[in-house]
Amino acid sequence: MAHTPEPAAPALPTSPDDLLQRIEALGIQTETARHPPVFTVEEAKALRGGLPGGHIKNLFLRNKKGAMWLVVCLEDREVDLKALAAALGAGRFSFASAQRLMTYLGVPPGSVTPFAIVNDSERRVRVVLDKALLDRAPVNCHPLVNHMTTAIAPDDLIRFLEAEGHPPLMLDMDAL
Repeated sequence: MAHTPEPAAPALPTSPDDLLQRIEALGIQTETARHPPVFTVEEAKALRGGLPGGHIKNLFLRNKKGAMWLVVCLEDREVDLKALAAALGAGRFSFASAQRLMTYLGVPPGSVTPFAIVNDSERRVRVVLDKALLDRAPVNCHPLVNHMTTAIAPDDLIRFLEAEGHPPLMLDMDAL
């Protein structure tokens, strides 16, 4: 029986190396670790060992009017989408499709990250950061792929987002 090769992963508009060079060009220091691919918070917890800092989950959402939102929060945070949408004045949220994720942020499911904003040159995605992330140093994010984790200082993450034309909205998610 002939071996059928696995389909190639979709080409990313920005490579992890290109992303990390862009971050470095801003004078931002990061540290990146390689690991097996992770698709869920639970898998990340099992693999990371003692990796210090804040660990995140990313929600790529859309509202009924088609506006896109990237919400970055602490990994264990339970998020009430109705309360979140109300706090942001967004109407009603639903999760965006994998196709929209690739179209707007240029990453597949499992690799959602605030760094993916680098692929939104038209600035169609609104970024929301959980204020509690500011108290975690470093913040650990995928650098566009889910087999690597990049640690970045919270203020530097904000500086990166601002440099990419996506100043984040800081939201006190504890108050939701």
